[in-house]
Amino acid sequence: MHRDRHYGVGLALVSAAALAWSSAGYFTRLIPADAWTTCFWRGVFGGLFIMLFAAAWLRRGLWAAIRSLGWPGWLIVVNGAVGMTAFITSLKLTSVADVSIIYATLPFVTAGLGWLWVRERVAPTTILASAVAAAGVVMMVSGTSLSGHLDGDALALLQTLSMAVAIVAVRRYRHVSLLVAAALSNFLAALMSWPFAQPLAVGSADLGHLALFGFVQMTLGLTFFTVGSRLVPAAETALISALEAPLAPVWVWLAFGERPSNATIAGGVLVMAAALGHILAEGRRLGRPRRSRRAPGGR
Repeated sequence: MHRDRHYGVGLALVSAAALAWSSAGYFTRLIPADAWTTCFWRGVFGGLFIMLFAAAWLRRGLWAAIRSLGWPGWLIVVNGAVGMTAFITSLKLTSVADVSIIYATLPFVTAGLGWLWVRERVAPTTILASAVAAAGVVMMVSGTSLSGHLDGDALALLQTLSMAVAIVAVRRYRHVSLLVAAALSNFLAALMSWPFAQPLAVGSADLGHLALFGFVQMTLGLTFFTVGSRLVPAAETALISALEAPLAPVWVWLAFGERPSNATIAGGVLVMAAALGHILAEGRRLGRPRRSRRAPGGR
């Protein structure tokens, strides 16, 4: 039962991470700065907030955690920086709905990568939920021509692959301090963006929005994810993370009137139903009392 409680906590944390991440499209539309400037400031603020949290969490062990990253830790750092930069740039180049459609393939990419990399078995309920989510993706794609630029769509795909690598790496290299790795990923993303950015061209109001962007979408999202993903198998983590896909266009629609097509809405409902149904099914399974092996009729 102790392990079951940890699993439930993991589900809640990864779900909260998906909710926080889904705000990216909203902040990207809210802030008029170009993609590189947005990446720079979000990286600075996100890295700062996460590092402060890591320092409070690890205390005297912070420097030791940085020194012990090793090549797996730096793999996660570089992969995260590339994914962050690709994500923000894709949102600037194409619609939030298009990025969400591509990102909704995350559960399938992660399940395949998890099996190839760490031979992690995929539960039948996860396969079923992924199939329903796949139907939602097909429905979403049927109602769109992926109207954004090809480079924006390609960057969204790169970000999806990066996220799949991150999910599996989190499970594979448990010794890595993921809060430290996440902070360094943000700083590296800012450094990568700096030569192309115009940091001083941002006004005070937009700077405040960028700070909020870094805290809500990046700091809260990554903190919830790095803790929760240790407690849930990679394929299930990806499935729950896919809740971000149908939620992201909703916030942009409500705030800015960027309305997705009816097919995108219907497909998004299927994706959300698959993820929520899986969470509820697992919750009932884990909450069901286990029969004693000595019970009459038991095996």
